[in-house]
Amino acid sequence: MTLPCLRLHGITKRFPGVEALRQAELVVAAGEAVALVGANGAGKSTLMNILGGLVVMDEGTIEIDSTPVTLPTPIDSLRHGIAFVHQELNSLPTMTVAENVFIDEFPQRFGWIDAVQCVRRTEEILARLGADLDARQPVAELSIGDRQLVEIARALRRNPKILIFDEPTSSLSLRERERLFEVIRALKLGGTAIIYITHFIDEIFAVCDRVSVMRNGATVFAGPIGTVTAREIVHHMMGARENERPLTPNRPRHADTVLTVEGLSRAGVLDIAGLSLRAGEVVGLWGLLGAGRTELLRALLGLDPIDRGTLHWLGEEGVLPISPRQLQQRAGFVTEDRRGEGLLLPLSAGDNIVLPNLGAIARLGFVLRREQKRIAAAMIRKLGIKVAREEQRVATLSGGNQQKVVFARWLATAPKLFLLDEPTRGLDVGAKTEILKLVSELADTGAAILLVSSELEELTRVCDRYIVMARGSIIAELPGTAVQSELLAAVSGAPERQAAA
Repeated sequence: MTLPCLRLHGITKRFPGVEALRQAELVVAAGEAVALVGANGAGKSTLMNILGGLVVMDEGTIEIDSTPVTLPTPIDSLRHGIAFVHQELNSLPTMTVAENVFIDEFPQRFGWIDAVQCVRRTEEILARLGADLDARQPVAELSIGDRQLVEIARALRRNPKILIFDEPTSSLSLRERERLFEVIRALKLGGTAIIYITHFIDEIFAVCDRVSVMRNGATVFAGPIGTVTAREIVHHMMGARENERPLTPNRPRHADTVLTVEGLSRAGVLDIAGLSLRAGEVVGLWGLLGAGRTELLRALLGLDPIDRGTLHWLGEEGVLPISPRQLQQRAGFVTEDRRGEGLLLPLSAGDNIVLPNLGAIARLGFVLRREQKRIAAAMIRKLGIKVAREEQRVATLSGGNQQKVVFARWLATAPKLFLLDEPTRGLDVGAKTEILKLVSELADTGAAILLVSSELEELTRVCDRYIVMARGSIIAELPGTAVQSELLAAVSGAPERQAAA
């Protein structure tokens, strides 16, 4: 590697109660692309916010061209030649391509905006990107891929030394992705230092020279892309133990298929050929962040639209086709955002528990308070929810007890199917164990469960079967006897073969 254009050394950042970064490192040379990868919460965003002048580090040094610098504000970051291409497009659709490129600093002539120079300079930048866009065209008329080119053109306007791509392909088609890779290769040839942040492991083998992996706020691996496989990168990201054996549940098997899904799709998001869930079974839905796991659960329940798909449900009348909206009335859904989507925080624990069951405990439009208290008390007792009384506001409960309230809400309706999206996120070890025990007990009673978790250790403790997703599709299915290394191999197998080809 040539002399570094950028060097971050010993970067530490503490927030109240959290050490977001611990002696993090990153080195990027001119004309080089370095992949920055890590699971959600690994510290990538905090590190980049420090580089962008949005967050001030507590310890460490930043060097650009071997010179120590400080970046207390975003303006300082810009002055040192650092630019971002963000995942969320920030274009103004009613304005033209040229206006978007120069939106924060229009060229002027005699005190007026020089529209001719604005268009000319935009066309020069677009030509550098190999884009044939009309600089006078409104951005609203462009595709997502073309809008991203406008974002890149805006970043290149200042001729940055260091260009950071944050999940740039999350909304792009295959053709648009390939065009982006060509742009990045051209930027490298021009001497730009590239930091490429992504959860799609296969992409880094296509455009990156080196990879830096973060986990729990620290840099756990850094090296040339040719010395590591996709599977090894995922190992570093997740911190999985190679030889850990699963705790295979010893629950009774049920032959009944509760839900069958065929041809579920949404353009650019999901393409599920088939999926089945059986009674008394915990199915682990595994994949890296961005694989489409949450999108699948939301699509099944009609919370997000789908283009097509067929669902069949086993009810008292037999197997019948149903819509996602109808499935929503039959399934229990535990969202990954319990405070934002799972609970009504101003209400009491008891109010939250009975919400899905109000129709059964209401007469003439009025809720029978005695019935509400009976159901709430029974669920609190059954799940061991620690509350002073059922009238206690749910916002005052611990994270683990809040999650139990979410479960209690659905237990009261006794659904045959549970869709659980990261049900242990943000909980301590003890609370996680209690939630996983509850998941296993639900399966013991005959419920079908689809469980999403980013922690392999959790999945291998309770799952009877695994479904592996990548880019919105199911790419593998593994038995409950699979160990963590096999799940890692499944999620990284396709990229690894591409890298070896």
